[in-house]
Amino acid sequence: MFLTRFRVNTARREARQLLGSPRRLHGAVNMSFAEPPGRDGNGPRVLWRLDRNSRNEVLLYLVSPSRPDLTHLVEQAGWPTADTPGWQTYEYGSFLDALAEGGTWAFRLTANPVHHVRFKDGQPTKRTAHRTPRHQIGWLLKKQENAGFEIAEKPAERRLLEAGDEYQLIVHDQRGLQFGKTENSGRHDVTLTAVTFDGRLRVTDPDALRRTLTSGLGKAKAYGCGLMTLAPVR
Repeated sequence: MFLTRFRVNTARREARQLLGSPRRLHGAVNMSFAEPPGRDGNGPRVLWRLDRNSRNEVLLYLVSPSRPDLTHLVEQAGWPTADTPGWQTYEYGSFLDALAEGGTWAFRLTANPVHHVRFKDGQPTKRTAHRTPRHQIGWLLKKQENAGFEIAEKPAERRLLEAGDEYQLIVHDQRGLQFGKTENSGRHDVTLTAVTFDGRLRVTDPDALRRTLTSGLGKAKAYGCGLMTLAPVR
């Protein structure tokens, strides 16, 4: 497994076009591999995420079973004449192997929190986005056990509210995404809500967490959702 980071040159028109279209960026990510890994099953796959740290600092992260070549992205959305290659790729397997039960990590996850709702009796349920931070956090809390971790709780003296401030977790950068998609049945619109979670977790099941980090969490993985990354707690 490999973890790759690429900084987007937001001053370039081609870069802004990619940032504005999850479908285009999905295609550009797939072009980074001579043979993109399959998307079926629960095995490792190509995951990606955009971190919009500021107006001028947008980072693209990839996790992939094979090493990517981002030359085309440098030419479209990077700094082609710079002395450095434009991206950094790190071997990820040794980090994953070292995960141990009880370990504590800071994490970031961009995800598509959804649930199924029946609007009228007798009708089938429909997948619907969670719109509020409270429900989005609830979605993540329901996922955590099977995903191999638990969100760290705040000490009681650090909680600002009696209810709703129990966890070391924030939700931010909610974005509504809509774009066209062409399939065998024709062209249709895709609408989804992506949000970013930053927080602290404790490893409860290392094997399950490895699957989460390499296979993603939740829906819309092809469009920049599902990738969780870990960092040492400061």
